[in-house]
Amino acid sequence: MKSVIQVIKGLPHFASGPIIKGFGRGSRDLANFGIDVVNELPRELGTGIYYGWASVDNGDVHKMVMSIGWNPYYENEHKSMETHILHNYDRDLYGSLLKVCIVGYLRPEQNFESLEALITAIKNDIADAERLLETPEHLKTKNNDFFKETNEKSSKPDSKNTSNGHHTSNGH
Repeated sequence: MKSVIQVIKGLPHFASGPIIKGFGRGSRDLANFGIDVVNELPRELGTGIYYGWASVDNGDVHKMVMSIGWNPYYENEHKSMETHILHNYDRDLYGSLLKVCIVGYLRPEQNFESLEALITAIKNDIADAERLLETPEHLKTKNNDFFKETNEKSSKPDSKNTSNGHHTSNGH
């Protein structure tokens, strides 16, 4: 498990790519990146629960909570990046462009004794993210040029773009 200091060194982290069909366990507000984006995560970002900002198809920027890892309660076989956008969409988002800026770390990934315990933890994560994202430091990140760009290129000097439509960069 990564130390919190190692994780913070990897933040903020910007990623974008198409939303793919996930495991069918969440709502429409749960958006999944493909394995190509997951594989480009910096090593500093270990498994765990993160928070930040997200936009879909270059639209409004909303708060989000993201699980990076194996989701042990569901025994996933593949590492995933599941983004819970704190906004209600009235359409399916599959194939839409998801942009995220991960700005903070909430807790390590863990297994739960029951679905109810998992749901309680998710609700607590959302409440914590809602509060933390109201700080001036994080509100500033919401307005990053990354969310205003309409193409896949980033103004970040250390960004990576690939031919399959995804992008990842660290904000340092």
